[in-house]
Amino acid sequence: MRIPLKTDVPGTLIRRYKRFLADIETADGEEITVHCPNPGAMIGCSTPGSQIRCSTSDNPKRKLRHTLEMIRVGRSWVGLQPMHANRLVRAALEAGAIKKLCGYATVQPEVKVHGGSRLDFLLSHHPKNPAPAYVEVKSVTLADDGVARFPDAVTSRGKRHMETLADLRAQGARAVVLFVVQRVDCKRVEPADAIDPAYGEALRKACANGVEAIAVQARVTATAIHLEDELPVRL
Repeated sequence: MRIPLKTDVPGTLIRRYKRFLADIETADGEEITVHCPNPGAMIGCSTPGSQIRCSTSDNPKRKLRHTLEMIRVGRSWVGLQPMHANRLVRAALEAGAIKKLCGYATVQPEVKVHGGSRLDFLLSHHPKNPAPAYVEVKSVTLADDGVARFPDAVTSRGKRHMETLADLRAQGARAVVLFVVQRVDCKRVEPADAIDPAYGEALRKACANGVEAIAVQARVTATAIHLEDELPVRL
């Protein structure tokens, strides 16, 4: 399973700043400012001098024409665009490519739930399980000695998502948090308790009450994101 990418601007990172901006030097030696789509701290993924790749938009209304898509960390490209994780998951769900989430005839993105919250996907019409399944996707870029960790910054929104999933599970639905690790140098996923202990606590509490934590690995290249193997989640 793969989704295509077009990252036509290689270069080197000069700096990332103000969350959504980055200065780069292209392969031709030009210094330009690009959009950074990742709202997190990007710990370990914003080192000046690192190789990067950007995409180009033809939208004339955009202030910044290019978007920072990936950065080279050690032997792995790391995908920085969270929406690519959602795109990959949607394609995989529709194709039945995620073993623990296959069999659902209907895949509905961006669903509203109680309290005005939104979750990424609602799966329904499974031939053996009439209960709907709610899925929240989390893109993971942080890694520490082969362990992928989430989040890389304090996330009250992520904590609310776990509480919402726990509520839905208590009402009889299936509830899943799906971590998409956008790098290939990790062997498992763990909560980043040193960064956001409240999220880790909410994750463990939700899973103790029936919420499922699943992780998959994604291999990022200049031309595509490929769904790879499932990774274990250690709480």
